Amino acid sequence: MPLPDDLIERLFPPLAHGVHWGLDVTRGLLDAVGDPHLQLPMLHIAGTNGKGSVAATCASVLRAAGHRVGLYTSPHLCSFRERIQVDGRPVDEAVLAAAAAELYAAAEAQRPSFFEAATTLAFTVFARQRVDVAVIEVGLGGRLDATNVITPLVSAITNVAVDHAEYLGGTVAEIAREKAGIIKPGVPVVTSETDSAVEALLREIAAERQAPFRALERSALSDCRVNRQGTTFTLATAAWDDLRLSTRLLGPHQVLNTALAVAMLEELPYGLRPATHEVVRGVASVEWAGRLQVQRSGGTTWLFDVAHNTAGVRALADALQALEFPRPLVCVVGILGDKDWPAMLPPLFNLTDGVILTQPFSAPEDRRWDPHAVASVVRLPPVAEIDLDLASALARGRRMAGSGTVLVTGSCHTVGDALLQLGFWPAEEPATWSASAGAV
Repeated sequence: MPLPDDLIERLFPPLAHGVHWGLDVTRGLLDAVGDPHLQLPMLHIAGTNGKGSVAATCASVLRAAGHRVGLYTSPHLCSFRERIQVDGRPVDEAVLAAAAAELYAAAEAQRPSFFEAATTLAFTVFARQRVDVAVIEVGLGGRLDATNVITPLVSAITNVAVDHAEYLGGTVAEIAREKAGIIKPGVPVVTSETDSAVEALLREIAAERQAPFRALERSALSDCRVNRQGTTFTLATAAWDDLRLSTRLLGPHQVLNTALAVAMLEELPYGLRPATHEVVRGVASVEWAGRLQVQRSGGTTWLFDVAHNTAGVRALADALQALEFPRPLVCVVGILGDKDWPAMLPPLFNLTDGVILTQPFSAPEDRRWDPHAVASVVRLPPVAEIDLDLASALARGRRMAGSGTVLVTGSCHTVGDALLQLGFWPAEEPATWSASAGAV
């Protein structure tokens, strides 16, 4: 069974539990090491879904343009090192340890949360590694997220849906205001939000802060084609005219994510803005594990997708319908107990030929769901099983699917644990994935 990643525990003194709202602790930690976040040009990305794909695409294009790029994302799938990358590779433990040593005394005195410590560590690493530019994904919300200590060159908000309601509010408008907290005076902000009311709210907040605002225009997108090899479309731009773009990221939703990343890059100053061929090459080479990631093993197709809220599951369902993977399609699903699983499960049930409800190894004890209780609330499909051991559930899924497809989804914990269990995650390079598989 995969073991929890304890790297952060080896780097820092005991950290405070839970979510810390506010920026004071993060600012205090950064002050102790010379405010590295003020030394770097950055891009900042918030949103309910898709922000990791947007961040990865931005970083890939900037690397294609010859820049040394830092990328900070969360959560990780299998290794804490995934969160902090330089030039497309997770930083070495030795680099993390050196940066953490600089922060140790301040962390001991201020007792940051896990995310505050990780964010401060990332900014310190990027400064010490002398990156040219850093791409930063918001962790939770925006306004009070630890990453919001930065003043970026450009900000983006992918979309807004109800998630983390206990922290961000129970309505889309409340959540939108929290995410709009990353909008800084005078800093351009772009969005791919499709809801006109939410877009209007974001536009209003940007105007209040005198931040240039741009919403992605659907008329700029044409000739979109989605298949199992990738996603291709034409994007009309002001900086590069019409671009024919192909990304390895699968699904109709990745058209908007890719287009938003390109819109962010279009707002960069000339010294950082990539050339046309660099945009095309960078988009084509992006990799982002756990987002409709496809693997083949022993005649079975495996799909891994971290959809962990209702909007994410709907996007996954749309992609499954468009991509037509081999049948039967068996879903191995493990969702955290504080998510809206009653709304998340039916779209999956409607598209799959069999379902196994399971429990990821790494799910926090206080956030675990009870599949047996779930079965008493949600009507299960005719072919459904409960197996609380993920390794056993994966083996069952493979037997049920045969030469068909097994979809593993529901949370980052479920996908990450499954990638480790199946041998699809090479330990020495956790930012990439292998096309060969181990045995269940």
